[in-house]
Parts: sequence; structure tokens; C-alpha cells
Amino acid sequence: MAAQIDKVISELRDMVLSGALQPGERVVELQFSARLGVSRTPLRIALTELEKEGLLERLPSRGFRVRAFTVDEIGDAVEVRGVLEGMAARLLAERGASADVLEQLAQAVEEGRALLAPARRDPKATVDARAWGQINRRFHEILCEAAGNRALLSALEHNNKTPLAGPAALTLPSTPSQLETPFVLRAQSDHEDLLRAITRREAARAENLMREHAYRSRENKRVLLESLRGACRGRRCRSTARRPRTGPPA
Repeated sequence: MAAQIDKVISELRDMVLSGALQPGERVVELQFSARLGVSRTPLRIALTELEKEGLLERLPSRGFRVRAFTVDEIGDAVEVRGVLEGMAARLLAERGASADVLEQLAQAVEEGRALLAPARRDPKATVDARAWGQINRRFHEILCEAAGNRALLSALEHNNKTPLAGPAALTLPSTPSQLETPFVLRAQSDHEDLLRAITRREAARAENLMREHAYRSRENKRVLLESLRGACRGRRCRSTARRPRTGPPA
């Protein structure tokens, strides 16, 4: 079931990011269950996950709708996230992280290092995008929550409602290309540098590292989105994105 859910999430995410599904287009369970050849249970889980990523919004009646967003809006929100998370990193380094927090951050870093070891040895190796996304999200959440600033967490929660703005949001397909793998390797390296700075209580360095980390994320997402949309144009995705309805609108 888990593998099937991951596959559905990846397919739907690529449809949205590539433009095959247009802003405002409805995603109704019954129709997309038949379209993707899956039961409604994994589809429902996948739709909820993409809602969390900000790519879909739940309709009051039934189903979901593709959220409208631009690459610039994503970039602006990621930049703001960098400022907020930079502040969190600085606060944590200034106040001193507890042994428990440092252990949790170190565990996330070690899991990331182990996951990416094959890609470091072989540039052609692929990365489990979903596993990396979970590790990445956990690292950022631990760091920000440990900063102990409720207003900061509230601002982050609001900002990360923008599609692809949060650390949980992925632009990676299930099997990343060689274009994407270097981005993930650099992100892992950033996490290792951040952990060292926080451990050594180097507040200014921790803040700068986090801001640079977000800046790279912004540029990476821009490149990946343009690549996806360019590939979709080459395949004429929009000509096949909409299929005739088999029943009345839900």
C-alpha cells in the first residue's frame, strides 16, 4: 500500500507542477481513481498529502482543486522562510540546545547521510525522495520548535501555506534525476554545517547558514519547476490533461 501511495503522490504532484493540471481544475476522487488505476483509499491519502504541501485545496462540497501559484510567489515565501528559520537557528545557538535536541538533530543528519551514501559514491544513483523529504522536514521542525518562540512558529505555519514553501514540500519525483540529486546532497551538507554551528553555539553563523540554505532551496525549486514545465510542454501535457467526464460534476 505504501509504495502505491507514494506512486500516486508522485504522479499527482508532477501533474500539478508541470501544468498538466491547471490552477482551479478540480480533482474528484472517483474520476482520478479510474484515471490512475487505483482504489480510492490510496488516492484519498495522496490528495490529503498534496493538500498539506499546498498544491491542492479542499472544496467545501467534495473533492479538491488545484491551487493557483506562480514561481515568484513560491520564491518569495521560501525567502521569508529562510529569514524565520534563520532566526530560529540563531535563537537556538544563543540559548544553547539541550542534549536531547542535539541528539535528535544528529539522528536526522545521520539518517540523511546513510540515505544519500549511494548517491555520493555513484552520481547516477537515485534517491528515495519521500524518505529524504521526511528526514528534511523532521530536521527543520526539531530546530524551529526547539528555538522556543511561539510567534515565530505561528509565522512559519502561515508562510508555509504557500505551495512548496515549507521544508515538507517536494519538487522531486519518485526517482530523482541527476539534475536533482546534487541539490539533495548539498541540502544534507547544509544540515551537517548547521548542526555543527548550533552545537558550538555560533549564533551568527547558524543564522547565515540557514538563510543560505533557504536561498539555495528557492533557486533549486525554480530550476526544477521550469524543467518539469518545459518537459510537459514538450509532451503536450495540457492536450491530455483533461479527459471527458463520465458523469455529472461532483
